[in-house]
Amino acid sequence: MQISDLPHVNVSLNALSALLLGAGFIAIKTRRIALHKACMIAAMVVGTAFLVCYVIYHIAIKGGKPYTGQGIMRTVYFSILIPHVILAAVNLPTVIVTATRAFKGQFDRHKRIARITLPLWGFVSVSGVFVYLMLYVWM
Repeated sequence: MQISDLPHVNVSLNALSALLLGAGFIAIKTRRIALHKACMIAAMVVGTAFLVCYVIYHIAIKGGKPYTGQGIMRTVYFSILIPHVILAAVNLPTVIVTATRAFKGQFDRHKRIARITLPLWGFVSVSGVFVYLMLYVWM
């Protein structure tokens, strides 16, 4: 594998993260606690792998791929990218707090912040896929 392959790895990790989050949500809503825990731990592992690959890629190539689209698509791209970047920065600490509360057995506190963390993390994962598509597929 080469550095240039990492964006393709990253989009796969983002998509997998979104699927695991959805499965974890369904599991907790149907009271399958062990499955919920497994899905969420897997989502954290996948998210960590994404973060490592993302940092390696951006350090190695000294930045990222510039968006070359024009017109309305440029507006659409940045309207997705800007909240994606801001919320991605917020997402990491919320995931850590949410997971820490679960691992400590503080389930009331875990549930309160998970109601914020899940949609935040889901948005970051899904919007990451759209950013990739706009950079590498649709342009």
